[in-house]
Amino acid sequence: MNTPPSPSGAEHTDRSSIRLGALVPLTRPGWVEAGRHLLAGLDLAVREVNDAGGIDGRPLELVVRDTAADPERAAAAVDELAHLGVAAVVGEYHSVVARAAAARADALGVPFLCSSAVLDALTEEPTEWVARLAPAQSHGWRIYADFLLRAGRRRIAVATQPSVYWASGTRILRDHLAPRGGTVLELDATLTPEALCDALVDHGATALLLLVGHPEPAVPIVRAVRRDRRLAEILVGAPAGQPEFAEWAAALGEDGAGIPFLRYLPERLGPLGERVGKKLRERLGEAPSFVAFEGWDTVNVLAAVLRSHGPDRAAVAESWPRVAVEGTRGPIRFSRTPGIGVWQWAWTPVQVVDRAPAEPDRFRILHAG
Repeated sequence: MNTPPSPSGAEHTDRSSIRLGALVPLTRPGWVEAGRHLLAGLDLAVREVNDAGGIDGRPLELVVRDTAADPERAAAAVDELAHLGVAAVVGEYHSVVARAAAARADALGVPFLCSSAVLDALTEEPTEWVARLAPAQSHGWRIYADFLLRAGRRRIAVATQPSVYWASGTRILRDHLAPRGGTVLELDATLTPEALCDALVDHGATALLLLVGHPEPAVPIVRAVRRDRRLAEILVGAPAGQPEFAEWAAALGEDGAGIPFLRYLPERLGPLGERVGKKLRERLGEAPSFVAFEGWDTVNVLAAVLRSHGPDRAAVAESWPRVAVEGTRGPIRFSRTPGIGVWQWAWTPVQVVDRAPAEPDRFRILHAG
């Protein structure tokens, strides 16, 4: 397994350290830019905990494993990290990968605090070992569907690829839109961009949602739609958040603006969020995405748990319902949410935003829920 060096220090230099295993997509086909932001948040929080004296004098140590968006690789990493004696596993961005990690963590009795994946069914059965910061897909995507309705977009087409995540998203949209007069047409993303444009015209679609990977096939689809005069009035959307990252703007320029997506930030950050955001910007050399804040909040929660209950794995897992931590985006508490088998923060703030057409580096808040 290709393992990058731990950015928080050498892995075996301090036997008294408390280890946290971190699952992060750092190589393709994983979303590398999301992984970089997630790791920046995790690492910054670890360094701040250690600068403040660690956990009862013991430093935190981040043991990083690259998942490369591969569920089997993630499950194997959980095995390895458990053998290394980590107190808990954190991280992951891709939902199908986080699901594999959660199943393995549950089987091994290792606490897993999922930072960023949203699939409702993160585990097949309810578990005490897993908690999650990101909002469930059903919560965020219903807010996105409400945005579409408010914008007068009821004939929705989705360009989609085979995936549990995309299928779940399509079902959430259809179930929410149908009782409100909306329709959802599924289009196979293997269609040529030109054929997809023809299908949009034939259907009379008023919105096209990109439930596909980035940069392929999302970038060529956007370019084709933007250049088709028949589709000048169609709304192109990406609820999964592809336009959040600078890589999107670099690939598409003005064509990538005006494409609404979901992100998990409040309208205004409080003092803690502002402080952390400034440090994240310094580390990343660009504006931090919500994923970077998720990373910082993850370690902040676990540090509070470790201070109160120690590094025993069972004690960490038993602490989820007693968490009460101030995060960068609001107070964090975990609860049991109907239909979700893990301990869930319900909910982080949710926004629908886009890149301003005249200023692609500026985000506009279009809707909040």
